[in-house]
Amino acid sequence: MSSCNNSIPRPLVFVLAGIPGLESFHVWFSVPFFLVFVIAIIANVTILSIIRMEKSLHEPMFLLLAMLSVVDLCLVSVTVPRILGIFWMNAKAISFDACLTQMFFIPSFYVMESGILLAMAFDRFVAIWQPLRYTSILAHSMLVKMALAILGRAVAVLTPAPILVRRLESFQTHIISYSYCAYMAVVLIACGDISDHIVYGLMVIVASVGFDLFFIILSYGLILHAVFRIPSWDARAKALSTCSSHLCIIGLFYSPVVFSVLAQILGYHLAPHFQIIFDNLYFLVPPMVNPLIYGARTKQMRERVLRILHCQRD
Repeated sequence: MSSCNNSIPRPLVFVLAGIPGLESFHVWFSVPFFLVFVIAIIANVTILSIIRMEKSLHEPMFLLLAMLSVVDLCLVSVTVPRILGIFWMNAKAISFDACLTQMFFIPSFYVMESGILLAMAFDRFVAIWQPLRYTSILAHSMLVKMALAILGRAVAVLTPAPILVRRLESFQTHIISYSYCAYMAVVLIACGDISDHIVYGLMVIVASVGFDLFFIILSYGLILHAVFRIPSWDARAKALSTCSSHLCIIGLFYSPVVFSVLAQILGYHLAPHFQIIFDNLYFLVPPMVNPLIYGARTKQMRERVLRILHCQRD
């Protein structure tokens, strides 16, 4: 229950604080944010271009990687420009409707990315458990169905967020202590009973990230079971190497969420500005690092990039 002595009616415009307590350092924070944005755009566009041009890469694993790159591009495009506007031009005002739009799309792309990582785990599971039926199981029609399921889940899970916030009638303040319109950041400045909103927020985490992480762990448990039944150590190493890039991305993507949940369970609370910086890592680091990991650790991608660079030198 959030009670207010001096409540205000639902404002037409909210004010995004950026990183509260560190406003004087906003210009300095903009430098790594901008560099991450540029690297993420270039790296993901490069991945998409290579997959499009190289017909040998038109197989399930790389088509799923292309989906991941598209979502990463969308994720940084809807977050970083707005944050840079706050840091560079002090453009903190955001209309109520724009706030609701941001509240829907930012977590939607995050949930989509989680779903794609689950699909990639299923891809590796099929490749190791059913190698002879790999292309028939993961045909293009199956990939389309998986993409539609990932999109449909994100829309179904996140559509209630702006609807629930629109029902809030009064607020403690019009200032959101965040760098974007996060659902819980808006709910926590509302007046009245917000217990339903908290339950909904927990349900979103369980129905998306929690669900995906459980089945990813299950998939890799079965993969390891299959790999260690292979008598040859060289064959085991080769099988595991096909999963290495995906495992790196999974660790990078889910570790901030797991850390935050464990910190809350153990009663450890970060300072507000550190929490906001840490939360921004959810949306900034994976889109930059994902294509770099696949580009460096996947032979086909690495060879194609080196071929392009060699042609440019000539």
